[in-house]
Amino acid sequence: MQNDQGQVVDLYVPRKCSATNRLITAKDHASVQINIAEVDESGKMTGSNVTYALSGGVRETGDADESLNRLSTADGLLKGVWQI
Repeated sequence: MQNDQGQVVDLYVPRKCSATNRLITAKDHASVQINIAEVDESGKMTGSNVTYALSGGVRETGDADESLNRLSTADGLLKGVWQI
């Protein structure tokens, strides 16, 4: 919910899993949020990052590594690791 000035005033803003697009509940204590920094050609950080949220269910089944590789390849962060 937003107030008249456009600021978010909710106490809890839910996240969605980047791999499954399911809602991450407040009681999912196994979920993680990973920020991956973008780098330039010389390997220095550009100051921006890409955020991925993985639910506890994805981590429990052992699909977190594969999902992170797939998502980061689709965003152009990895090359030659995963083929779409």
